[in-house]
Amino acid sequence: MRERTKLDDSIKAVLSIEGDLTDTLEIMELAEMEGDGDMEDEAVEQLLSLADSAKKAELQALLSGEADGNDTYVEIHSGAGGTESQDWANMLLRMYARWAERRGFKVDTVQYMPGEEAGIKSATLQVKGEDAYGWLKTESGVHRLVRISPYDSNARRHTSFASVWVYPVIDDSIDIDINESDLKVDTYRASGAGGQHVNTTDSAVRITHQPSGIVVQCQAERSQHKNRAAAMSMLKARLYEEELRRREEEANAVNAQKTEIGWGHQIRSYVMQPYQMVKDLRTGEESGQPDKVLDGDLDSFMAAALAARVHGESTDVSDID
Repeated sequence: MRERTKLDDSIKAVLSIEGDLTDTLEIMELAEMEGDGDMEDEAVEQLLSLADSAKKAELQALLSGEADGNDTYVEIHSGAGGTESQDWANMLLRMYARWAERRGFKVDTVQYMPGEEAGIKSATLQVKGEDAYGWLKTESGVHRLVRISPYDSNARRHTSFASVWVYPVIDDSIDIDINESDLKVDTYRASGAGGQHVNTTDSAVRITHQPSGIVVQCQAERSQHKNRAAAMSMLKARLYEEELRRREEEANAVNAQKTEIGWGHQIRSYVMQPYQMVKDLRTGEESGQPDKVLDGDLDSFMAAALAARVHGESTDVSDID
């Protein structure tokens, strides 16, 4: 029913644009015949409005993957570099949380491992909202930051790396078979802020799927049983996402981004010094306002990456809200 509703809405949007375009062109012709400048100006405004509607409909059509409508997990890991990279990973965590909040999505922290001095070593968010996975799936890869370090007393410029991995939440209609003998389950004491029960018992759970090497962990719940159930859901989601990627033509290129959190593997650079620029290295999409991007203004980058992924080309999304 959800798929049918989405397709029905898409068809109605196209038919509406086609009908409005025909009507507006007729008004334009009539205005030219009668020499009515006011009517012609009004028709031009309507055409510009239709162009914006067409851009939005085109972007929505890109969210047509098998799991694009699902909720999603966003997993962030700091790279080598200690406090610098851990602080950068925390900045990315905030960036995606802010982006989700802007769209009215719900964000839950599933796993959180703080850094030794600042930032985070790793964290996992669950983002709940319409097309959450479809929007965020192109964010997987290594993200690079260049800035004057606030942790360097000599105010030198530092380069930091962090990796992002995005995979969809799956529902009960998708059956993933997992052999229990393939799993290694570890329990440990939850870290970070929390109630007394969270911090004094081995309630956190880490599950390793040995055939694939996938590791998931959860510490959001007070109960070890609930954390294990949540971790198993994440594992199934990761395995499902791996299967989806195997079906895509660019699977090998995407998976190559996971090999190392460092030089030569980044998908996007965020430069704060000596100039201000955020650039996506896959699409060429740029922004001269890194502060806005780090505050969650990511739609133009996501749209360009979606277009490149589907069509092999970028799309103009500068006027899309």
